[in-house]
Amino acid sequence: MLRIVLICFCGQLFAQPGIEKSVKLFKEGKFSEASKGFSVTKKEDADYHQARYYLGMIAFGEKKLDEAQRYFEEAIQAKDNVADYHYWLGSTYGNIARDANVFKQGTLAPKIKNSFEAAVKLDPNHLDARWGLIEYYSQAPGFMGGSWEKAEQTARAMIKIKPAEGYRALGNVYSRQEKWGEAEQAYIAMHKADPAYGMALANFYIGRQNHEKAFLLYNEALEEDAENMLLNYQVGRASALSGKYLDKGEVCLKKYLQYTPKQNEPSHAGAYMRLGMIEEKRGRKAEAKKHYEKSLQLDGQMKEAKEGLSRVK
Repeated sequence: MLRIVLICFCGQLFAQPGIEKSVKLFKEGKFSEASKGFSVTKKEDADYHQARYYLGMIAFGEKKLDEAQRYFEEAIQAKDNVADYHYWLGSTYGNIARDANVFKQGTLAPKIKNSFEAAVKLDPNHLDARWGLIEYYSQAPGFMGGSWEKAEQTARAMIKIKPAEGYRALGNVYSRQEKWGEAEQAYIAMHKADPAYGMALANFYIGRQNHEKAFLLYNEALEEDAENMLLNYQVGRASALSGKYLDKGEVCLKKYLQYTPKQNEPSHAGAYMRLGMIEEKRGRKAEAKKHYEKSLQLDGQMKEAKEGLSRVK
């Protein structure tokens, strides 16, 4: 009898808990395997709420938004004091609303707002949730709680938490209202608070067609970190869009093509498409055609490459 008890005890002692193993698999990007472990977790298990959260994250990443909504709601039902659960539920509602009809958007709107507000109440330093509120306040009509004043207040609250991010948010709010002077001052304050945010200021200048100021910032950033591949891509992109500093843009894009992009980083297809734009602006249609064709070989759905190819044929 004692031997049986010891065997059972040792089995429990050395068994790897399903949730821990599944979390490890999730962090390794092995979502299908992780999902199996999360799915067998029962309501009475202490880690049930976490399992539902991770299942929601997997579904969200796979754009299975109805599933993600259900999982995040179940996570909150099991444990309602975790800010991230409310934030991701709000984000899911927002993504569902994006493609929904007007009636459904109206029913989802208060849920989006309430979810982000709940996340901020639980964790006032949750910057992603505050960004979610800014998006909501900036886009929703007044009778649904939309308000430029609230959007600005939220951005200013972010300044106290993380100055550069807060000023970036404030610049975003002013830009949406086309208050360009105020937006520029906010972005300049952002850059002063943290020089690493220089690209956001440069992108603002590109949008305002102020290419000289933008490329001054790009050059400063490249001097600091010439091997930053995303920076090289951004310089090439800005050159392609503006038609300025084409030689520098070409060099930066060709450098980016020597790098293997990570998930969610600009693709080689995108880089070839930008090279096509640069050659097109130089008037070299044959070279532009080659780059657009290469882009489409890598990604047949690259809209800009298709449009470029039709222009240079």
